Amino acid sequence: ALDQMKYEIAQEFGVQLGPEASSRANGSVGGEITKRLVQMAESQLRGSQQ
Repeated sequence: ALDQMKYEIAQEFGVQLGPEASSRANGSVGGEITKRLVQMAESQLRGSQQ
């Protein structure tokens, strides 16, 4: 699931993942994964508190 998310985000950003990609490009994908995972966790927590 996480790997799929990585490739979906890379496609959205127009980033070709791999060793030939810049660390900035790869990092932008990693940062977006983190942001989305935090959003998912927060929404789950909100749902369980109700």
